[in-house]
Amino acid sequence: MKTTEGDQKPVIGTAEPVEGERPTLKTIAFMAGLGVTTVSRALKDAPEIGQATKNRVQLIAKQIGYRPNRAGVRLRTGKTNVISLVLNAQSEIMGLTSNMVYGISEVLSETPYHLTVTPYSVKNDPMQPIRYIVETGSADGIIMSRTEPNDPRVRYLTEHGIPFATHGRTEMGIEHPFHDFDNEAFAYLSVKSLLAKGRRRIAMLAGPSPSVTYYRHLHRGFSRAVEEGGASTVAVSDIDVDTSLGRIRNRMEEIMSASNRPDGIVCCSGSAAIALVAGIEAAGLKIGGDVDLVSKQSTDVLQWFRPQIIVFNEDVRHAGRELARAVLRRIAGVDARELQSLSYPDEHDLRS
Repeated sequence: MKTTEGDQKPVIGTAEPVEGERPTLKTIAFMAGLGVTTVSRALKDAPEIGQATKNRVQLIAKQIGYRPNRAGVRLRTGKTNVISLVLNAQSEIMGLTSNMVYGISEVLSETPYHLTVTPYSVKNDPMQPIRYIVETGSADGIIMSRTEPNDPRVRYLTEHGIPFATHGRTEMGIEHPFHDFDNEAFAYLSVKSLLAKGRRRIAMLAGPSPSVTYYRHLHRGFSRAVEEGGASTVAVSDIDVDTSLGRIRNRMEEIMSASNRPDGIVCCSGSAAIALVAGIEAAGLKIGGDVDLVSKQSTDVLQWFRPQIIVFNEDVRHAGRELARAVLRRIAGVDARELQSLSYPDEHDLRS
């Protein structure tokens, strides 16, 4: 028998681990020569456990690949140690999803929390995955995107007391954690850059519908800049950033082959911008000559593809980090009003 730091009673007969079995607290206890209670407290960074013991236990846990059993954690604490990222399956394919996951994971890697991704189709009820997570208790916090001005998910989660953060804002009078890119400023500065190049007939490929908050932000900035510049707007009908890239390419060829074509275009998606360029060039026109294109992107690709494209960068990895921090702090009880942040387009980010 042996007594260990942090134990009240002697530890009797800690069993040697069996090769191939999942590492447990008993595995660490055997290897460290400590009691299971001491190991558990050391992994939780308990103040009554000496730092040398904590370091030794945490090193062993890392070396053998120990992971807490989620079912056991949930039984003991009522928590899952899971954050769920709810994303629509048609999210921007050029870096948005992967960079957001990377940013969230960077923050969660320093915590006991794990990330799960819950996809849904925009054709389905966006409430469905939210209800499932809440009703099954499968996550301690939720991160979600594509917010609406009056978003039923925000109201539902607020009423049920579930910590969450949104990539995007709402206009419903409920204070909640969010991180957003200032799309109104992006659209405004984009039009200004086209006006500076002498463009007078300006179009925009924007969000899917006015039901999404960032669509409204884009159009406010776009309309204000067009009006201030005395330019005219050319409508781009039948396509948006949710449209398939093939359809965007073909429709843009039709638009740019017509007599009333735009000479400047604002695009809020990097992948859609590539489809626009394909359609413009299929119509026999040249980017930077016959027409100028401004686009937002989440990866440094467009400058390599066509250096003539004017680019604003949206740091989605930073957004992921901000959202992860916000939902973790909300779980800890921090006021939602302290967990709201914006990223701004920088005029010095313009590259052509």
